Amino acid sequence: MTLRATLGALLQHEDLNFLLTNRIPRRWLTQFMGWFSHIENPLIRRPSLWAFRFFADDLNLQEAKKRHFTSLHDCFIRELKEGARPVDPDPATVVSPCDAIVGASGRISGTELIQAKGFPYALQDLLHDPELVRLYTSGRYVTLRLKANMYHRFHAPHDCQVEKVTYISGDTWNVNPIALRRIERLYTRNERAVVQTRLLSSGHTLTLVPVAAILVASLRFEFIDVRLHLNYDGARELPCQATLAKGQEMGRFEQGSTIIVFAPQGLELTPNVKEGSAIRMGEPLLRISG
Repeated sequence: MTLRATLGALLQHEDLNFLLTNRIPRRWLTQFMGWFSHIENPLIRRPSLWAFRFFADDLNLQEAKKRHFTSLHDCFIRELKEGARPVDPDPATVVSPCDAIVGASGRISGTELIQAKGFPYALQDLLHDPELVRLYTSGRYVTLRLKANMYHRFHAPHDCQVEKVTYISGDTWNVNPIALRRIERLYTRNERAVVQTRLLSSGHTLTLVPVAAILVASLRFEFIDVRLHLNYDGARELPCQATLAKGQEMGRFEQGSTIIVFAPQGLELTPNVKEGSAIRMGEPLLRISG
C-alpha cells in the first residue's frame, strides 16, 4: 500500500478523523490557515502546494486558467478555462451553482430538513428569517458539499437578482459526513451567509446558504465589496440589487465547504440529483414546474 493510500485509510477512520478535524482549536486553526495559505514565499508556497496535491485525491489542475500559483490560497480559488463548465441553456432549468457531492436533498417536511440520517434541523435555526421559513415550508432543498480538491467558486444558478445577503456568525465544525452524523444541527451552528435571489423568468425566490467549516471561514462575493470572515463585525444584513446571468460568477469560498440551496414549491429537483453523486457547476439541479 502506498503512503497516500495508508494515510487516506487512517483519515477515513471515523474516530480518528473526527478527533483530528473537530476536537482541536477550530477557530484559531481556521484563522491561522487563512493567514498561512496567503504566504507567497517560495519556501512556504512550494511544500504547501506539494502537500495539497499529495493529499487532495483527483485534483485536476489541467482545467485551471493558469498553471503557476503564487500561494496555496491562489490554487484554492483558481479560475477555470473558458468553457470548462458548460451551463445548461434550458430556461426552465436551475443549475448547480458549484462543483459538489450531493448530500441530503428532497422535500422539506414542513419546516424540518435532514443534514444526515437521524439528524434533522429546523429552517428557522438555519435561516433566521420567518418570511423565508414560510416561503420554503414543504419546499425543496439540496445540500452541495465541496471537497478540498474541487473548484471553489460558485455561480448564479439562473438569471436572477440578488436582493439581500445576511451574515450569521458561528462555529467552524467540519462539515464532512463523519461530523454530520455526530453533531446535531451542525449547519445551524456554523458561520454562514444567507443569499436571497429572485429568478427573473418566474419570480421564484431561490436562496443559497454557503456554510463555513474548519479551515474554511471566509466568503467573497463579486457583488459586495466586503469579505465575510470570522473577524467581520459590520452590518449583519447587506442589501443589494445585483443582476446576474445564469452561470455568472457570484463569489468564492476562500477554500471550500458547503452550499445549501432552497427552492419554494413550483420547483422540483432534477433526476440526476442523487445523494452521494457528483455534480458540476452548470449541470441541472432544479426544474421550474409552475
